[in-house]
Amino acid sequence: MSTTAEREAPPAVTGRPPSFHDFYEAHYADVSVQLYAYFNDRHEAQDIAQEAFCRALARWDKIAAYDDPVAWVRRVAWNLAVSRWRRAGTALRFLRRQRLEEPVQDGPAPDRVALFAALAKLPAAHRRAVVLYYLADLPVPEIAEREQVAEATVRSWLHRARTALAGEVQHD
Repeated sequence: MSTTAEREAPPAVTGRPPSFHDFYEAHYADVSVQLYAYFNDRHEAQDIAQEAFCRALARWDKIAAYDDPVAWVRRVAWNLAVSRWRRAGTALRFLRRQRLEEPVQDGPAPDRVALFAALAKLPAAHRRAVVLYYLADLPVPEIAEREQVAEATVRSWLHRARTALAGEVQHD
């Protein structure tokens, strides 16, 4: 492994701009430590440093020509860190405005569970007729019009559904 002075030799000394690999190897640890000092979260600091270096890689031809490419990476990393800090603050403020405790509601009663299970066993047309008649309080003529069937058909569906439901509820 080379010394820090050798790794950080400016392009004028070596005669060529550093490769991104060399640049990354020379500066990643320093940038992530600086971010760690800010966040006090090593994983967050490493994520942001990685993101900043990824952005540098995408523009490396241009950034390599800068007098101090690591300054660009530090600035991008700092901006990313501040953005995350602000987003975290916004999320925290949102959470503080939320109810601390969700109201506890009892689950459905056993008879309601049994009713819905029995309704699920009915043919779709019978189930719609029962729901529209008993839950939506629609009269038979209106159900017939909605379903585009004769009123006698709706009455038949309701009769068959009631018979089937009575049989299902008695079994439980």
